[in-house]
Amino acid sequence: MTDQLADPELAAFLKDFYARPAPPAAQLGADAMRAGAAERAAARPPGPPLSVSDLSVPPGGRPARLYRPDGAAPALVLFLHGGGFVIGDLDTHDRACRRLADRSGVPVLALDYRRAPEHPWPAAVDDAVAALRWIASGPAVLGRPADAAVAVAGDSAGGTLAALACLRLRGEAPEAAPAVQLLAYANTDLANSGASMQEEGHGFGLEAGDVEWFNAQWVPDPALRTDPRVSPLREPDLAGLPAAIVITCEHDPLRDQGEAYAGRLRAAGVPVRARREAGMVHNFLLWDTISPACAAAGDRVADDLAAALSRA
Repeated sequence: MTDQLADPELAAFLKDFYARPAPPAAQLGADAMRAGAAERAAARPPGPPLSVSDLSVPPGGRPARLYRPDGAAPALVLFLHGGGFVIGDLDTHDRACRRLADRSGVPVLALDYRRAPEHPWPAAVDDAVAALRWIASGPAVLGRPADAAVAVAGDSAGGTLAALACLRLRGEAPEAAPAVQLLAYANTDLANSGASMQEEGHGFGLEAGDVEWFNAQWVPDPALRTDPRVSPLREPDLAGLPAAIVITCEHDPLRDQGEAYAGRLRAAGVPVRARREAGMVHNFLLWDTISPACAAAGDRVADDLAAALSRA
């Protein structure tokens, strides 16, 4: 499988990863997985130096971190981290958010939403919606013009939350909806549709069995996993949603459902920029220090965001 990957460094990393097999997510549990994610984050070199401030969003609400590059564009990205709805936080994605803000030139507001299993659906969606409503109110602490464009972006589970927040706001508060949604290797169907779940679900860093466990932590009722409120691909009407950037990876079990969602958005009249990263795997935004190809793919995400916000 390693000869199918984007560069030799990524191939070597995954070869080493599978040479030291870890227990599946269901056996490790949330606490051990969070500890491992924190250890990996602490071992990464710091990202680009930026103006960084911690705050609560909304005030008194969830912890958040604002990254402001020099000469920042008059726009804002609300970033929702990945981690299967269970792991991930402001620190695991600190370097990724620094790189995103630095490369795009756009301030990034990272949100530490509530995680499963302690807080199952809809807690994380509620947090994302509350953050976007607060941003739309024009708080002075963000230092942005009231009419500046807003994007919501997320990787993996964070991309799922971004899509679901856009769907919620379309009906509840369209005035608070962002202009752009960016979904990077997102899970759009918690029922795990698509042939890639089997074809790419082993040996590329994200195991299909672990995806199933993560989904079950966030939505314990299997019958609910086909509900459009948790699986955006199941929403029958996608018209009127924000312009979308949908990034998938060739070797990712979530690839097909992400591409199906991009196709349905486009069919509903939503402007869509969709790209499948050749030879790439899930989680590339966190692996820029491992692989030049991952770093380049992350740069393309930032460039896509900057271009979309400039148009908005």
